[in-house]
Amino acid sequence: MTTHTANDRDMSHLSIRIKRHADGSAALTCTRPDGSVTWQRQQGKLGLVFPTHDLTHYAVETVMGYKNGFYGLVAAGWEMKDFAAPWPRGPIPREAREVELLIGLFDVERRTGGNWSAADLRAQGEIYAASNSSGRKAVAMPSLTDEDVSRIRAVLRDVLSRWAATPPGDALELAFPVAGK
Repeated sequence: MTTHTANDRDMSHLSIRIKRHADGSAALTCTRPDGSVTWQRQQGKLGLVFPTHDLTHYAVETVMGYKNGFYGLVAAGWEMKDFAAPWPRGPIPREAREVELLIGLFDVERRTGGNWSAADLRAQGEIYAASNSSGRKAVAMPSLTDEDVSRIRAVLRDVLSRWAATPPGDALELAFPVAGK
């Protein structure tokens, strides 16, 4: 994977930077193609959980070609605070909710030590989606093949191993392709 820095000014990608701090916290900084930046410090337990969650977003969104998931919305100008109450930009778009469903499934699989097939992931996702299908927040389980799952896992293994090897004070940097670029 190509690594880019926030100093790249002719970017056709969102630059993702996750810094590991000595105190166990982390910071996610995203630099958009126009050079604008949004960031969030992830302290305490969030510093342990969110880098892995954010890297799972990267794997799922890049492999599956999502352009309006978390990183696509950030590239389009969303700020980190826009993804939480009081929801300044309104409801999270359907595609971003679909992505979050997939991320949640991979997070559960990782925590339980599972190795789910695409059919297993779809079954779990359909159970979750059916139990949370109220009004505008309804989201269907996306189509997912065993090949998709294998490709996601390969990217995820790569970025998670790179994150694990990132010492305190350093950062992992990734490039997320921007729609239309």
